[in-house]
Amino acid sequence: MLVTATVTTVALTACGISSSPHGELAEYKRLHAACEAVRPPAVLVAMDATGSSNTAAITGERLTAVRQLITRTAVCGGRVKVVAFSSSNVATVTLLDKVLRPYGATVNARLKRLPALVDQAAVTIRTGYASAMKSLPGGGSDITGQLQHAAEWQRQLGGRWRLHLYLFTDGFHTVGRKLGQAPLSKAAATELATKTPVPKLPSASVTVAGLGRVAGRPPVSAVVEGLVAYYEALCRRTEAAKCTSVTAYAVEV
Repeated sequence: MLVTATVTTVALTACGISSSPHGELAEYKRLHAACEAVRPPAVLVAMDATGSSNTAAITGERLTAVRQLITRTAVCGGRVKVVAFSSSNVATVTLLDKVLRPYGATVNARLKRLPALVDQAAVTIRTGYASAMKSLPGGGSDITGQLQHAAEWQRQLGGRWRLHLYLFTDGFHTVGRKLGQAPLSKAAATELATKTPVPKLPSASVTVAGLGRVAGRPPVSAVVEGLVAYYEALCRRTEAAKCTSVTAYAVEV
């Protein structure tokens, strides 16, 4: 079933994990109980590294969301790939690509080793993203190109993993499309999406998060609503199982 999100702001939480070891383990167990047994998650996070959303606050929110995603994925023994991108698929840097599965003979033993595994991955991503923000070329963001990247990764992984794609971007400067110059109606956004080539992403979930979040003056709500409508329509054309377009950083695996 396809699920789409209306324009809204999703509050970013700390995943509900307590700072105490006992509370942390209990939360990991709760998350583990919800893991899909047959197809573990393969999470692809693509973060826009162009200047339009380059602020300390936005970067911090993205990295917090990424940490939550890798935590939930590691609980389920899933795979995570995190990339930073700008103007094309070629202008993409892989920050992390690995299976996050703590070793241990029991579930408890594995979950107790989870924090160290997540900490190591988070440091690698944070360091790599800071470097990518400086080194990747400008000239716009190939946001829709990351859908093709996701489709290629899904084919490489094969059928035993379930793809969850997260695009962290303000949504404006996608190469070949001038979005955000004027508000788009839902009908106009849908029509524009039909003119954009997209791959098929069967059984995947796709989240586009951070729409309208830019350095400097924020856009008016009508512009953001048009962005949300465009990316919803674009996602529907991929035939993904679930589509979500939001203004903040939703972190649901």
